[in-house]
Amino acid sequence: MNPLNKLLLVGIPVLALAACGGGDTADRLDLANPGVRFVHASPTAPNLTLYRNAVAQPDSSNVAYKFAANYADVDTSAADWSVKTAAGAVPVGSVPIDPVRGNKYTIVALPTTLVANSVVLIVDPYNKPLASDSTRLRLVNAAYNAASVDVYMNAVGTDIATPGVNPLIAATAFKTAGPASGSDSVSIPAGTYQLTIATAGTKNVLFKGSLSFGSNKDILLLSVPGDIPINAPVGNPPAPLGIKVLSKVEGTAGAVEVPAL
Repeated sequence: MNPLNKLLLVGIPVLALAACGGGDTADRLDLANPGVRFVHASPTAPNLTLYRNAVAQPDSSNVAYKFAANYADVDTSAADWSVKTAAGAVPVGSVPIDPVRGNKYTIVALPTTLVANSVVLIVDPYNKPLASDSTRLRLVNAAYNAASVDVYMNAVGTDIATPGVNPLIAATAFKTAGPASGSDSVSIPAGTYQLTIATAGTKNVLFKGSLSFGSNKDILLLSVPGDIPINAPVGNPPAPLGIKVLSKVEGTAGAVEVPAL
């Protein structure tokens, strides 16, 4: 929404606007405090802890793979956020955040190889129209074995190789988000969808699953490496077996694995 229009709407009671599009009206008007959350999306990493300016965050301490916090309000002061191993406090990565009202920030720990991990930051300006009841959707490509991917959301049974079937989110490179950090999530109506992840620019399917959601949800998808072969050669890091997809629905606990079709 145009910033001037948001300023004009400030004079309208927020409670009166809430009926237009769920309970996130203050976020849509850029009136809400900034929100920060942490997602542990590395299947090979140990338990991790999130720090703000060297202070461990109680809601994101000693957390395991598939942990995904809900947004927690923070003030608008700039801070350095870091992720460390819970047991030995070994640094995994850090990002600076200079929070802006109405914006949301997601810190994701992800694997870069079988034995190494890193951190990425997603900035979401949350410019959702006041009257919209659509669901917001974004992908983080946390699968180092999938260099760049396309995301399709179609009716169950759709063959994405059919001419005219195009990705909803195209060409999300490893360690990036789609839409890109700093851009708004894509909007999609409530329903049951066939989620297909394919190699970017091709119809080579890497994952196909089923995803259902209602109106006014905020969903983060995370493509992660698949299982590691049990009988891999010693001394030669094995390649993961494909990819899996996790889904984090804001307001619910943790991230869950999307069931494959």
